[in-house]
Amino acid sequence: MDARVITVVGVGADGWDGLAEGSRAALRAAGVLLGGARHLALVPDGPAERVPWPSPLLPALPGLIERYEARSIAVLASGDPMFYGIGSTLAELVGPRRLRVLPHPSSASLACARLGWPLERVEVVSLVGRPAETLNAAVAPGRRVLVLGAGRQAPAVVAALLTGRGFGPSRMTVLCDLGAETETAAHGVASHWTDPAASALAVVAVECVPGPDAAPLPRAAGLPDDAFEHDGQITKREVRAVTLSRLGPLPGELLWDVGAGSGSVAIEWARAHPSCAAVAVESRPERAERIGRNAGALGVPGVRVVAGRAPDALEGLPPPDAVFVGGGLTVPGLLERCWDALRPGGRLVANAVTLESEARVAELRRTHGGELVRLGVERAAPLGGFTGWRPAMPVTVWTTRKDIL
Repeated sequence: MDARVITVVGVGADGWDGLAEGSRAALRAAGVLLGGARHLALVPDGPAERVPWPSPLLPALPGLIERYEARSIAVLASGDPMFYGIGSTLAELVGPRRLRVLPHPSSASLACARLGWPLERVEVVSLVGRPAETLNAAVAPGRRVLVLGAGRQAPAVVAALLTGRGFGPSRMTVLCDLGAETETAAHGVASHWTDPAASALAVVAVECVPGPDAAPLPRAAGLPDDAFEHDGQITKREVRAVTLSRLGPLPGELLWDVGAGSGSVAIEWARAHPSCAAVAVESRPERAERIGRNAGALGVPGVRVVAGRAPDALEGLPPPDAVFVGGGLTVPGLLERCWDALRPGGRLVANAVTLESEARVAELRRTHGGELVRLGVERAAPLGGFTGWRPAMPVTVWTTRKDIL
């Protein structure tokens, strides 16, 4: 075996006995075995040096690989190493050409096999190292969700979250030690669940059933304004839907939401796809804290909140694929800083309400091109004993794209 190739072997809860012969042979041939203490204990004694993962792992990983790269390295992982596993981390670190991955069935595959669920129709949410609120985005009527737990209390955490969202009738199955002789399954409903899992190696299978108080929220842009906690500083629903259509979130892209207010645009961007990321920049500390609460409640706790005044607060942020400026348009240098940071092919959308901010975007349009659209929204409201139309302040939306050089 090429000494520079790292073999990553997936191991199930059934240990050595459940491994294919190719995986066993790779482990026998290795000069160094890297893995968690639990995984290393599943491999019979042999000549290989055994190196348990340090804690924290990620900062130490490059040094470990460099130290042993002249020898044949085998890395032990849970199930499928490319499914929320160390295989994905190593692929980014050393490149896929240096990896030989020998997967075992993942916990999701085994769970679906036990339940008779088609895996391609199931949403998988990992709470390992992630806030429990991550599950909020996946909760919807009729959805089947597999939750990868973090410890024995994971089922109770999941049950409390479901109940809090009005999905207390949801059916739960907690599967522990999948593939091992000690495998167990427990069944119940979220509103009555209090028991810990039988093992820390737990998968929580959820069939989402709404109760009478549930208020399901779509993934489409334009959530109701009352879905967000806010003090009035919010891009209103209809304008937000148009704004997001102009921003055009694509999987894997990053948004800067500058002057974020309630964070509604950043949050809806992040909800568009699990791989979409957003940074919400807000100068007022109480609003910045509110953005964090909104992001968790709507299932995207990974939205990064930067409390500070732009443009200085933008320093050091990763370059965005799209920028939304909802406030501070007249701050000197703000739009120029956003434009300079924008990746080639990226989109910039700015919403203007005042005459001064309208004049600013009109000026920049002469330099950077793009399109101006004016939106007017009217809502029916009581007028004496009748009903009349009450107009909101019109909003001018400037959209432009940075040329790909």
